[in-house]
Amino acid sequence: MNDYSTAGIDRIDLLRTFIRIVDAGSLSAAAAQLGTTQPTVSRRLQALERSLGLQLLNRSTHRMQLTGDGERCYAFARQVLESWSEMEAELLSARDDPRGTLRVQVPHAFGQDQLIAPLGKYLSRYPNVSVEWVLHDRSPNFTAEGIDCAIQVGVVEDPSVVAIRLGEVPRIVVTHPSLAGDGPLPSTTEQLQRLPWLALRTYYTDEVVLTCQADGRSHRFAIQPRMSTDSLYALRSAALAGLGACVSSAWVVAQDIEEGRLIQLVPQWRAAPLPVYLIYPHARSYPAKLRLFAEIIRTDMPNLVGMTSPGIDALQPAGVGARTAAP
Repeated sequence: MNDYSTAGIDRIDLLRTFIRIVDAGSLSAAAAQLGTTQPTVSRRLQALERSLGLQLLNRSTHRMQLTGDGERCYAFARQVLESWSEMEAELLSARDDPRGTLRVQVPHAFGQDQLIAPLGKYLSRYPNVSVEWVLHDRSPNFTAEGIDCAIQVGVVEDPSVVAIRLGEVPRIVVTHPSLAGDGPLPSTTEQLQRLPWLALRTYYTDEVVLTCQADGRSHRFAIQPRMSTDSLYALRSAALAGLGACVSSAWVVAQDIEEGRLIQLVPQWRAAPLPVYLIYPHARSYPAKLRLFAEIIRTDMPNLVGMTSPGIDALQPAGVGARTAAP
């Protein structure tokens, strides 16, 4: 079996040879231009014809003419090679200068607040890239919506995606100072149960589970929320209005606590932190615009206000069957 059998053919090279034959007008002229021999050019042409199952040229001793299939193949081959050249130029330049549009899905709260800083760094560093910043709290549909990557808060259960753990969001119990009235603030988890409650139904609805940071003890109690919402900002606003206690992501209420608008209850107890992941579809290779965005997010995410660094399982599967790989 020679180098131009249908197995292992470099079809791009065969198309280049075919175009050169047609443009040069003969096999010998094409061979001279390509710096090779006429038999080699002839074998390449035969390999292309075998791979397509078509005769592209009518050849005689004194004349060579394109067949109807050959004319169509020549037109398509020119388009293919032009596109190939454009792709090579784009990818080679994209190593240091990525271009195009990156479509990123982010959670509503994070996407409007914490993630703007690393996004700004990315856009400043790579001015030829634009970003579509899609705000959704649900799992992304990469194919249907053309999403390149997503930031997801919570466990990733899709086995078809790559999941890079970026950090964790601590969660604490907060309320408005007026909620306790003239009495003392609750100092035990048992006393918390008697308060009016607000629920973030994305993560808890009718039950609160807290863990003691000192010894790992857990306490679970039922709640009947006066209000439930799927918005972290609405939850914060309801707490600021004195409507009840809630479990909130620490970063959302950090300034409120510092300035006295909210107070943290039983500070030695916390709800389980929420993992934060960068996710994207598994592929053999990734465009520079995605790789470079991932680098910035992985570096900056643990340093954002209210975030903690990923644990030792940072590169372990995020969910059942989830894959891990850096783009």
